[in-house]
Amino acid sequence: MSRASLALVARAVANRPFNRCMPGDTGPTLAERVLIDRPSAPRHEIPAGEFRRGTVRLLYDRGSMTDRIRIWQGDITTLTVDAIVNAANSGLLGGGGVDGAVHRAAGPELLAACRKLGGCPTGDAKLTPGFRLPARYVIHAVGPRWRGGHAGEPELLASCYQRSLELAVEHKCQTIAFPAISTGIYGYPLEQAAEVAVRAVSDFLKGNQLPREVTLCTFDPRATRVMRDTVAALAQ
Repeated sequence: MSRASLALVARAVANRPFNRCMPGDTGPTLAERVLIDRPSAPRHEIPAGEFRRGTVRLLYDRGSMTDRIRIWQGDITTLTVDAIVNAANSGLLGGGGVDGAVHRAAGPELLAACRKLGGCPTGDAKLTPGFRLPARYVIHAVGPRWRGGHAGEPELLASCYQRSLELAVEHKCQTIAFPAISTGIYGYPLEQAAEVAVRAVSDFLKGNQLPREVTLCTFDPRATRVMRDTVAALAQ
């Protein structure tokens, strides 16, 4: 794509309403994907307009499974997708961080539904309706606590992503959004968790047509940079 064409695309994206740049919006073409990000753009990105949640940029698609993966910085509970994944604890009864935010946004009906599930083992996931959330479903995935990396943490974390995606396929979800599972109070190092997440999602998408799009939701500029760089490295 020529520099003139890229400039036209950048102007077109910058002039679109912000809510058009949410997950589910394929953008001008499959070769030009919209990312929500705040850091200064590396050479392979073009600033394309300022919006209230950050800077929309275009990332060149290299034609791999990563053309179905997006990175979005912000509150996962606001996303209009078929399913969001909740970083839950094994009791599925709510908690802090993402778990607490999901329960607050979904309303008390979510806790009532979770009580009927009988908990969930680490590395597994269970599904409930989204209730008051924009998302139709909440998939509650229980990530591992970090214990130095020698207690099966990578395998358990990868299983969280795989089981969540399997549930999404079972319920015919076209779109799904994940938080950075286990990177909060469970202490999983962000860079290592990002590598596990991106590889698990990419491996799953290679063998499945659904979900059509996976959003990796980040919570601050550093997490966005780490996730973006991890996706870019996989695409090379």
